[in-house]
Amino acid sequence: MLTQMDTKMEFDSRAENINLVEKLVDDIREQFPLSEDLYGNMLVAVTEAVNNAIIHGNKANPDKKVKVDCSYKDDRIVFIIKDQGEGFNYYLLPDPTAPENIENPNGRGIFLMKHLADQLIFSDYGRTVELGFKLSA
Repeated sequence: MLTQMDTKMEFDSRAENINLVEKLVDDIREQFPLSEDLYGNMLVAVTEAVNNAIIHGNKANPDKKVKVDCSYKDDRIVFIIKDQGEGFNYYLLPDPTAPENIENPNGRGIFLMKHLADQLIFSDYGRTVELGFKLSA
């Protein structure tokens, strides 16, 4: 098994570029012994973060970039996703499970990321999200 890994990518804010991140997670699956659950959690959480960066952060403006850094250290895989948007106040997000929001088609991405990743950290006014996944139980 690898003892360290560091991958960096940058791409235009186009929805079709999510497949680059899906491939990255697939490549990680080939290098590390991920359980099916961990692989699924990682795939959904990371693609949600990238989708949010493209759609909400950069407003799908193809002139703006999304950066994804992925590293492995201390038995953890960490993804850092950055957009060039205006940011947002992540403390003021509505609860998607509240009765008044249950029919709302938006607002579940961060909720999913929070529940699927072992660590979720927002910084830079919400323009940067860090997702951490522990490889060992």
